Amino acid sequence: MEWSIQEIARKAGTTSRTLRHYGDLGLLAPSRVGSNGYRYYDQDALVRLQRILLLRELGLSLPAVKDVLEGQRDTAVALRAHLRLLEQEQARIGRQIASVRTTLHKTREGKELMAEEVFDGFDHTVHEQEVTERWGRAAYEDGDRWWRSLGEDGRKAFRAGHDAIARDWARARERGLAPDGPEAQEIARRHCAWLSAAKEPSRSYVTGLAEMYVVDPRFAKNYDRHGDGTAAFVRDALTVYAHHRLSD
Repeated sequence: MEWSIQEIARKAGTTSRTLRHYGDLGLLAPSRVGSNGYRYYDQDALVRLQRILLLRELGLSLPAVKDVLEGQRDTAVALRAHLRLLEQEQARIGRQIASVRTTLHKTREGKELMAEEVFDGFDHTVHEQEVTERWGRAAYEDGDRWWRSLGEDGRKAFRAGHDAIARDWARARERGLAPDGPEAQEIARRHCAWLSAAKEPSRSYVTGLAEMYVVDPRFAKNYDRHGDGTAAFVRDALTVYAHHRLSD
């Protein structure tokens, strides 16, 4: 079974122009082009479009979406990964909704609020299972212990440090600097110094994290806020720095 470009655009809530643009970028090729020049899409194309739209909703730029799709050839594996992200986001939003409802109720009733209730759904512990699965329970516990030890002021300062670095990454990319140039490499040094507050950065750790900045929407959106390719620039610069300055 196949559908015309107009049918797909209507069902997906997008436009034919957008679908043609995806095709021009190599993101979504039609299954065939009719003698009249119309593009038609089969079921595989529909699944691929679903993945593209999901990644876009998660904040990835089109170049980053292309990188993800090219790195995930197995459709079932990719869909399971996307499903996990959606479920994690659903759980996080559910906790935030419950937190706001609790705050609203207790404020109306004049009851005392607990900090844990107010900020439930807004803290790092939502990633406990994922960190444990990726790096082991000890890694999560060490990170959790360090994060809690910072206190409120320390956590704000840590986030502010990252925000300043992220702004400098964006400016460097906008200026067209080379990832291996001296200015970008200085930002990479600062970035690794910022990382070292939580964990001594090794070459493999930094290169792995740098790759996640591109392929994982939760990381990518910290840099590709305008879909401009900054995340890929950060990855490239950090990879160069790690290979030249760090060891395992």
